[in-house]
Amino acid sequence: MGIFRNLPINNPLVKTRFEKNMNRHKDLKWEKIQQKLEAHPEKIRSLYEMEATEGEPDVVDYNKKTDEYSFVDCSPESPKRRSLCYDYQAWEARKANKPESNVIDTASEMGIELLTEEQYRHLQELGKFDQKTSSWIKTPTQIRELGGAVFCDRRYNTVFTYHNGADSYYAARGFRGILKV
Repeated sequence: MGIFRNLPINNPLVKTRFEKNMNRHKDLKWEKIQQKLEAHPEKIRSLYEMEATEGEPDVVDYNKKTDEYSFVDCSPESPKRRSLCYDYQAWEARKANKPESNVIDTASEMGIELLTEEQYRHLQELGKFDQKTSSWIKTPTQIRELGGAVFCDRRYNTVFTYHNGADSYYAARGFRGILKV
């Protein structure tokens, strides 16, 4: 309890979000999640990074086999980590107007991973996200090797998956991360 209470993050905010959105994690108890966080203090920094970039992290899954809870960015629109190309290779290939960074390195620095398409679609079953923005997702190797990258959004009450050049970046495109604890 001591480690979690001394977080630079507002502990009641994460707990309150958890309790307010029980539809995202029926049958899960906050006390067990808090114990798990306390047992893995290195994950707390990642959770803080998600919160600091307005990702509004919340638990959306528990895997019994691996005994892991999954925190995912649940902000209505893509978090404030936007205007980033897909990866370092794409960033390096840009000759002009390079973005500040890329999503793969940013996620790695935060200690989180990009959502897969399956994880993104699961999130969309829990609410309506990215109705005005879009989010890069983990891109299959065969697409990335050809210079592409994949992103998703929700429009017309439907989840769409699209492609773009990995070196592209837009003010309304960010990424959603997942933290397994």
